[in-house]
Amino acid sequence: MIQVKHLYKSFGDVAVLKDISTTFEQGKTNLIIGSSGSGKTVFLKCLLGLFSPESGEIFYGTQSFSAMDKDQRKELREHIGMVFQGGALFDSMTVEENVMFPLRMYSNQNQKEMIERVNIVLDRVNLQGANNKFPSEISGGMQKRVAIARAIVNNPRYLFCDEPNSGLDPQTSMVIDKLIEDLTKEYHITTLVVTHDMNSVMEIGQNIVFLQHGKVAWEGNADNIFNASEQSVIDFVYSSNLFKKIRTIQQQNKG
Repeated sequence: MIQVKHLYKSFGDVAVLKDISTTFEQGKTNLIIGSSGSGKTVFLKCLLGLFSPESGEIFYGTQSFSAMDKDQRKELREHIGMVFQGGALFDSMTVEENVMFPLRMYSNQNQKEMIERVNIVLDRVNLQGANNKFPSEISGGMQKRVAIARAIVNNPRYLFCDEPNSGLDPQTSMVIDKLIEDLTKEYHITTLVVTHDMNSVMEIGQNIVFLQHGKVAWEGNADNIFNASEQSVIDFVYSSNLFKKIRTIQQQNKG
């Protein structure tokens, strides 16, 4: 579990995060959503320790991040898996080498043990036999699955995904969403997904935090987001053509 209490972050005179308090639950897919400029990326970077907030607290379990020393922060990072927006695979490395990279950094396993672990996670993301392929030789959806395999290879307690469906077709996006949801339950980890994809919200939104202008404007889940009364949430939900059509049908039925 990750708890955030009264988080503020500014750049110069511009306040980007304004008194954010929320909880991301263990064993659930926690989504951070909002329009461009709402503060999602800055919030994510504060959670990862890439930005230091002016005030507020972030708790990983019972530990305050700001109170951790250098060694404690290093240990925490060993328990965090990250799926970057573009996948961020190393082009010059094979699939196997990409997935093995965190093991080389953080584990004391020998080569045989690392390969065994790599094969386990590649099997889990349905990429058996892709070990010796390079990123340029596989599809975008397969690259995202490699990125997910790399993120879970160290059995993380926390999984962060930044726009994991970016650049993918709807069918492949659903595969990635389902994989993230299944791994969250299977490993009982705290998963955070930053997304603007309403299909992802509806598919895996067990706990949703909606940001607007650096504040938490709404919290809920996929079952009740359509009943949100906040206009900013309504506008975001129905911003895609698909959900505009759903809204039109709902209004016609009411009429």
